[in-house]
Amino acid sequence: MNKPLFKHFCLTALTAILLYTAGYGQSYAWNTSKKAEEKPLFSTHFSVDEFASRQTKVFDAIGSKAIAVLQGAPSAAGYLPFWQNNEFYYLSGISSPHAYLILHGPTKSTLLYLKQRDERREYGEGKVLSAEDAKLIYDHAAIDEVYYQSDFEDAITRFLSSDDIETVYTPFSPYEGIAGTRSMLSRAIRDMESDTFTDQKARHELFISKLQEISADNEVRNLDPIIDELRKIKSEKEMELIKRSTDLQAAAIMESMRSTEAGVKPYELEAVSKYIYIKNNIQDDAYYPLIHFGPDAYMNHYHESVRPARDGDMILMDYGAYVDYYSSDLGRMWPVNGTFNPVQKELYTFYLNFYEAILYNIKIGLTPQEVMKNALVEIDQILAATDFSKPVYRKAAEEFVQSYHERAKSSSMSLGHGVGISVHDVGDYSVPIEPGMVFVIEPQFRVPEERIYIRLEDMIFVTENGVEIYSDFLPRDIESIEKIMLEPGLLQQYPADIQN
Repeated sequence: MNKPLFKHFCLTALTAILLYTAGYGQSYAWNTSKKAEEKPLFSTHFSVDEFASRQTKVFDAIGSKAIAVLQGAPSAAGYLPFWQNNEFYYLSGISSPHAYLILHGPTKSTLLYLKQRDERREYGEGKVLSAEDAKLIYDHAAIDEVYYQSDFEDAITRFLSSDDIETVYTPFSPYEGIAGTRSMLSRAIRDMESDTFTDQKARHELFISKLQEISADNEVRNLDPIIDELRKIKSEKEMELIKRSTDLQAAAIMESMRSTEAGVKPYELEAVSKYIYIKNNIQDDAYYPLIHFGPDAYMNHYHESVRPARDGDMILMDYGAYVDYYSSDLGRMWPVNGTFNPVQKELYTFYLNFYEAILYNIKIGLTPQEVMKNALVEIDQILAATDFSKPVYRKAAEEFVQSYHERAKSSSMSLGHGVGISVHDVGDYSVPIEPGMVFVIEPQFRVPEERIYIRLEDMIFVTENGVEIYSDFLPRDIESIEKIMLEPGLLQQYPADIQN
């Protein structure tokens, strides 16, 4: 080998050795992750047995001569995530658009009808459970039979013409979707019906009409009372999710307290909350943020505040998020400048004592009426012992207390509302308090002459061990609130880059 060639060979070999030792000799790929997607298609929190248990209770309630039929939610209208109807998800755990569920009483089997696979859609958006996934569904869900959605009409017609079936059950109330409660959905339907230029019907009403058309001699009954009573009593697994949501909501409220200063805007406190929520992988807002500055709080569900917080204002915050379809509901108030002034301290202290008199009289086995009567003994003493700085304040306090005396005359009164897969969950809460209930109380104190409004809200869990005020760790006493507000806030650490 001549010298020039030998020199070139040596240099080439040396270069290869250096490149290899620098890492270039390793095998590389574009991505380290190999799976196309890792999104779970089934609940990772609830077991198949839990969904099966819920279905069994429905079978027991409807009997062997009936079927229960549920219609799932349609595809999202726009670039929005799909959200299954609460009722459908509660019984199946299946999150796929345009699905149908039949609980067949004679055989006690659960039938699921899904759309045919849309490969083009999955190519761009990821996998959606379809009828072709029958084996996968049998392995991971409480479903006995899977069919194509196109077969549903023939199947339901066949069932309803059978001698084995006398009754068909289906929900009569509006289907609960994302951030939807029965009362709010019913309001939307009333608004739609009052629009004389359109001729629309709600989806659940159309479905009921179709069932009635093909049911022949079969009676169509309301499934809601059965599911509502099941949903009222939460399992341990359901409580875990509600507590997780409560923890995040409490963290959002405390961080908002820290971040509050004169000049802050409502949307900035919303941003603080969303940071905590999204960082902890919530699904979505459970309801629009109720962040009230000053007299805006008098409209207790006002959600469009834009005014800056002013020194001397009070803030009310009530805002929460979904964790695997389950929500929480908390409310707190605090002064913008971090210190309760004499009027704020006077009225807030009266309200807090009133509120906690109810809160700590809640006991298993008592009816809400009994709880309230016990609490009112303390409340009357609180009212008598409170010195008010203005006659108008005393008048408002006396009327507030008297309104609860009037309420306590009714055996059908409730203390607040349930919380669960809906932020205003369903079920009868006027009955004696029992394990499995999760609810809030939220007395609302007003002084109309000065547009003063005070409200607190806490999460109450009832277990076999007793009543737990789970959100007690979120401060509501004056000293603790003022102490938290001395701590540095997220907004001060990361001020807005663009001023409005």
